[in-house]
Amino acid sequence: MRNDNLKSYLNLHFIVFIWGFTAILGALITIDAENLVWFRMFLAGIFLAGFIVYKKQSFIISMQSFAKLIFVGLLIALHWIFFFKAIHVSNVSITLSIFSLGAFFASLLEPLFYGRKILWYEVFFGLIIIGGLALIMQVEVKYLNGMYYALASIILGVLFTLMNGKLISDHEPSVITFYEFGAGVFFISIYFLVQGKFNADFFSMSLNNWLLLLLLASVCTAYAFTASVKVMQKLTPYTVMLTTNLEPVYGIILAYFILGGKEKMSTEFYIGAIIIVITVILNGVFKHYQNKTKV
Repeated sequence: MRNDNLKSYLNLHFIVFIWGFTAILGALITIDAENLVWFRMFLAGIFLAGFIVYKKQSFIISMQSFAKLIFVGLLIALHWIFFFKAIHVSNVSITLSIFSLGAFFASLLEPLFYGRKILWYEVFFGLIIIGGLALIMQVEVKYLNGMYYALASIILGVLFTLMNGKLISDHEPSVITFYEFGAGVFFISIYFLVQGKFNADFFSMSLNNWLLLLLLASVCTAYAFTASVKVMQKLTPYTVMLTTNLEPVYGIILAYFILGGKEKMSTEFYIGAIIIVITVILNGVFKHYQNKTKV
């Protein structure tokens, strides 16, 4: 059992590393953000469909759940469009530093979804996080548009994560995600049809872009998702939450060494990013020990 937990913990770090690498791929793929998301969701949906068939899971869901998944799929599509847009107009480091606010936003929005009151230390840590974010925004003014896109993306990300938390108890996670990706492709396709973007040029890309898209859709999306669900069955939510907070750290380090130049930020940026990440982790630690005292 102990070896199984260690293996799961190492696997979780590998998955979080892959999630951090997603931002690098977003910077390397040279197509518009909305095109990138369409291909990502379409290809990942195909991989997930194959996984569902292989596992002999049922595609059947209720109409009520289907309607909810359609809406969540729209949120996911917008979340990813804003995410990759943020990377394109700023860089990976800026985008992921803002993304580290995700756990904090979740703690503020959870009371609305699950009917609990906001805790005092969440407000305290929130003020510290705002200070770290203000430091980044003050010294990296040229990337302000990217920060706005990243903020919009992470808020949408928290919303669909909280909604999925309620849906996942009734259906297989892979089936839920398959329908959400399908909905995302549907909504983006409507937009493309209105804009007249579906033409030969849309599918005409360099071999490098096609290979990176396949890597993004298969390893960084379909595989990372299914593997993370399996790992979460072995580890405590507390361990999972603290480890996933390392995603921005992995991503920023990878960006520094892989992308170089554009990713080398000011000292104040790294101080602000460290303040945010450490505060988010401390928020998780406080939450964990408070829950233990209630038991």
